[in-house]
Amino acid sequence: MAKILTLTLNPALDLTVQLPRLEAGQVNRSDEMHTHAAGKGVNVAQVLADLGHQLTVSGFLGEDNLQAFETLFAKRGFVDAFIRVPGETRSNIKLAESDGRITDINGPGPRVSEAAQQALLDRLDRIAPGHDAVVVAGSLPQGVSPEWLQALILRLKNLGLNVALDTSGEALRVALKAGPWLIKPNTEELADALGCEVISVAAQADAASRLHAQGIEHVVISHGAEGVNWFSVGSALHATPPKVSVASTVGAGDSLLAGMLHGLLSADTPEQTLRTATAIAAMAVTQIGFGMGDATQLARLEQGVRVRRLTEK
Repeated sequence: MAKILTLTLNPALDLTVQLPRLEAGQVNRSDEMHTHAAGKGVNVAQVLADLGHQLTVSGFLGEDNLQAFETLFAKRGFVDAFIRVPGETRSNIKLAESDGRITDINGPGPRVSEAAQQALLDRLDRIAPGHDAVVVAGSLPQGVSPEWLQALILRLKNLGLNVALDTSGEALRVALKAGPWLIKPNTEELADALGCEVISVAAQADAASRLHAQGIEHVVISHGAEGVNWFSVGSALHATPPKVSVASTVGAGDSLLAGMLHGLLSADTPEQTLRTATAIAAMAVTQIGFGMGDATQLARLEQGVRVRRLTEK
């Protein structure tokens, strides 16, 4: 299996609160509460580990609340290459209602100094070579600019690494200029980054063609329950997921990205890559937390995924 590095520049402690229905301005009583060491790159790493890959995890961690992260890394067997910074890693609150609606309240995270940013770059220069791919995922912490992210991607590419990027907003808009190997926005994130509507398949195909010309080989556009469009050079596929009971949509996109990387690095066919990745994402929404513990359920979900070329009906 592959050796993969994930970078989570702004990780989080996720507190997921399950409740029947959120009543704003009222006293709400929860059914369950779960705390997870998380952040998009960390979430991706957990799914990839379940798929059999070797993981190195890095980014910035607040030194005042390390325990949950260090416990997870030790349990999962991850190589911990995070840079510790003063303060606390942010906390995110996820309010998960019984109908599947999620309300996010995300913290800002610690401020990362220029010295810490340089320390991460120096560490990556040492450890990144030898990995088969790098995932750069999530938002930017305070003190880290989109231009720094763009330079980071170029630096990783110059080390000979394929870079998979999953971010949004100004960070995505600027980082696209670096030409990452793979991106995984949803339609809103891509439209915001490109400054144009990408609702129709034709508009997405046109956008993907322009992104391919910038060196972005794989454009994976997620549509939630409606499925996934994947535009690679010379190919365009759509996957429709099976219907499942939704517990939480948190981590579905991260699971999709992990599944795409798994297929691409395992030399699966494009159809099998997208089928498995879509099933992994469908499995993610049926649970609270991250990872895949039930191979039988995954195989059953794969059978329910329909993959077709985008020229087909």
